[in-house]
Amino acid sequence: MNELLKDVKFELEKLSTYDGGAKYKVEIKVPMSLGWIERMKFIVETNSERRAFQLKHVKNENGFVCFEEVIDLPTKALYHYYFSFESNHNFIYLKNKNQEDSNSISKSEMWKLSVNFEVPKWAQGKIMYHIFVDRFNRESNKSLEQLPNRIIHNSWDEDVIIGPDNNGRWNTDFYGGDLKGITEKLDYLNSLGVSIIYLSPIVLSQSNHRYDTADYEVIDPYAGTKEDLRELCNKAHELGIKIVLDAVFNHTGNDSKYFNEYGNFKEKGAFQGPDSRYYSFYHKRFANGKTYFDHWWGIPTLPVCDGDSKDWQEYIYGVGGIIDQWFSLGIDGLRLDVADELTDEFIEGIRKAVKRNKKDGFILGEVWENPMRKNRRYIESGKAMDSVMNYQLINALIRYYKYADINTLRNVINEIITEYPKETINSLMNFTSTHDITRAINIFGSNEFQYYGQWAWNLNSDDRTWQQEYRLTEEQYKRAKEIYASYIYTLAFFPGILSIFYGDEIGMQGMGNLANRRPYTWSKQDTDLLNLFQMIGRIRKKESALENADVELIDINEEYMMFKRTTDNEEYLAVISRSDHEVKLILPGEYENIPVLYKLKDSTREHLESYGGIVLKKVLTNER
Repeated sequence: MNELLKDVKFELEKLSTYDGGAKYKVEIKVPMSLGWIERMKFIVETNSERRAFQLKHVKNENGFVCFEEVIDLPTKALYHYYFSFESNHNFIYLKNKNQEDSNSISKSEMWKLSVNFEVPKWAQGKIMYHIFVDRFNRESNKSLEQLPNRIIHNSWDEDVIIGPDNNGRWNTDFYGGDLKGITEKLDYLNSLGVSIIYLSPIVLSQSNHRYDTADYEVIDPYAGTKEDLRELCNKAHELGIKIVLDAVFNHTGNDSKYFNEYGNFKEKGAFQGPDSRYYSFYHKRFANGKTYFDHWWGIPTLPVCDGDSKDWQEYIYGVGGIIDQWFSLGIDGLRLDVADELTDEFIEGIRKAVKRNKKDGFILGEVWENPMRKNRRYIESGKAMDSVMNYQLINALIRYYKYADINTLRNVINEIITEYPKETINSLMNFTSTHDITRAINIFGSNEFQYYGQWAWNLNSDDRTWQQEYRLTEEQYKRAKEIYASYIYTLAFFPGILSIFYGDEIGMQGMGNLANRRPYTWSKQDTDLLNLFQMIGRIRKKESALENADVELIDINEEYMMFKRTTDNEEYLAVISRSDHEVKLILPGEYENIPVLYKLKDSTREHLESYGGIVLKKVLTNER
């Protein structure tokens, strides 16, 4: 029976698209040799519903029984689908893969379909550079004007300040990294193969990280001006580089024109009471006859905004609102901070504004867990975000390299392959590190992390003092560098965006999420790592098929991982070691005569060097 099913032919033809859905013509041809065919159904499933469409028998021709129907599907980022029918009174599932017996079916066996959901091509399979703006590069010969509640470092080489200032405020030390400084380094970023720059927040704020907005309509003076942002976008676009801006819409700072807790702004803020035009912007609780403002995670400097407030919605994504203003300066997309704390309606409103400005505008969300399992409309609705930061994969990959945690990595990879839309997979932000976690090279070189913590970067101690002083020994760094290079090589050939946290390409260190924000060490670079990243950049640009090739995990064990990337015309086989010794290798027979295309260290078809790797490529025939 299974052999005969291989001869089944079917096609989904999109007939038309409309606001909210699309019409498809479903055609299927089944060999008459299967016997009497009846009750042919086309079945689609989402996380919340299952629909079965009865297909009509239209004709018999050339030894096939033909069925078809025109169906209507609402906009969704992801449907899983399959066929069912009866043959000589035997019930049969027609599915993409046969992992289970013929009388059952799982999502991993179904085909996937997206309806009216497309991720911009420029965001798929590319290299991103994640810049913490205050710490990357400062315009040559620029001096900083002293502003209230800010500490200015006298030298770019001074270490960061971890801890409160004299007023009890954290993160008030500034180096003055700015937009013009980034523009000056565009050629450097281009040498890494970067085609997307992701900027941390740049609007006026009360701290160096700027996740506590003071005014969305003003660029922070230490970061530059609106014209500086426009110039950066224009110069970047000339090099084929897009600009994605961090958008913090879940909360503002308390020292902002909107909340104005300290009275530093002329106009009344929400803190001054209901007379403020910004009062409705914030989420409130009522208890014991009093009104209280909510604060993000209880942090008193971060009052939470009310995503259900029509005034707040209009201010952010209404016509002429903040998103329109930012896109008018030339940006290409948004990264939504703490997206899982924004309402679905708010995120969908953001998408409308982004697409109003640029049809190929990109929306990336900060969601740490599987976005398809959160019972939210993050991606699945097809009307919200395009993709997310891939914390799940990075956590699993780090655990694999540190602890040989095979099961977590295998499960996460298969979960992503099965449950995410294809174009979301291609645009997942697979980061080397981020501003919120310890830098990867420190993770691989140190044992200061919780083995059973929720995340691989959870530290045993939150004492900031030792984090500021911590540096790997020369021996620790040498070992960590080997592991780190293998980790990066895996990300280089995995689907999604390879995102480089500024300085990770030159071996910068940072234990914890404040020490990881040191200024970029332009005078001290690990050239071995830099050369590796530049080589990966060249590979990514040359092997354009990797931008949208499917992924399949072939083998994973304590010594190496093997996976395929496949398109209709090409197939890549990557084998990458996590072992500290040489590993003998036996490749699948189909690769017997395929030479090594790329290698990490002196690995070959027969063996992998410690933390080495190889990639092979073959051209597929039409018979596949």
